Amino acid sequence: MPVLVTGAAGFIGSHVAHALLDRGEDVVGLDDLNDYYDPTLKEARLARLAPKRGFAFARLDIADRAGMEALFAQHRFDRVVHLAAQAGVRYSIKNPHAYVHSNIVGFQNILEGCRHAQSRHLVYASSSSVYGGNTKLPFSVSDPVDHPLSLYAASKKANELFAHTYSNLFGLPTTGLRFFTVYGPWGRPDMALFLFTRNILAGKPIDVFNHGRHRRDFTYIDDIVEGVVRTLDRPAAPNPAFDPAQPDPGSSSAPWRVYNIGNSRPVELLDYIAAIERCTGRKATMNLLPLQPGDVPDTMADVTALERDTGYRPSTPVETGVERFVAWYRAYYGE
Repeated sequence: MPVLVTGAAGFIGSHVAHALLDRGEDVVGLDDLNDYYDPTLKEARLARLAPKRGFAFARLDIADRAGMEALFAQHRFDRVVHLAAQAGVRYSIKNPHAYVHSNIVGFQNILEGCRHAQSRHLVYASSSSVYGGNTKLPFSVSDPVDHPLSLYAASKKANELFAHTYSNLFGLPTTGLRFFTVYGPWGRPDMALFLFTRNILAGKPIDVFNHGRHRRDFTYIDDIVEGVVRTLDRPAAPNPAFDPAQPDPGSSSAPWRVYNIGNSRPVELLDYIAAIERCTGRKATMNLLPLQPGDVPDTMADVTALERDTGYRPSTPVETGVERFVAWYRAYYGE
């Protein structure tokens, strides 16, 4: 049976679909090709997938209940990688309804589809944003995550709670992956690396929030994909040592898990910009701004659980990842 990959025209989803196809899987890629950012880029990602043997595309909104029910009835997916979502911390302040539509209603439709298809494993994208107001570093899956700072973060925390309920009630194995600032070729135009590279090459100033004092656990796309695929191959199982009197927030007596996927080596934002400057051969003009609502100053992933259970730990240095992104950007846009 094919693997369902939602958000297949998106940044992470297209890379995951490639990896699964390259190892001989059949993949149904789902995306609604919305205009949150330039659909031309999404179509270009799809164009790279279309010729691959075993790939089929379904243009569908995950919040379309009837459409999702029909798709699951047709394919009876036994494995699902759910990466479709309304992304962005700052956009969630301006357009909160989009997050309820995609990240809550849409996720509910995914869970129902998996439940009725008796899927063997659902792997879904959570986010490092769920750590919200936590200040203890590194962020661990065993830390409580009860103080989100944005609606985006709250929607991802809700996904983890919804998933646990389905794992508990219906025995559906679910694994949530908390991604830490993903970057790399074919990335999203609303993310820092893309915005900085575009403006630096165009000789325009870049907006640098928190006066550049952010530290981010930048994680290269290939590391994310490897983590997703390895996790997909290991369906979540109950933790036999789970103690309900002292519950571990990262595991359960149900077949439910969450993992961090991050590089575990935070980089100062100003150092990140310096790496872009080296790769572009241009100097950035910086517009220094205060911390924005919903943002957190620092992130760092504890990936102990991921390494223990999958044998994998992200490792791509930022300098290597930025160089690959800038090379892709120049080739794609003819800079």
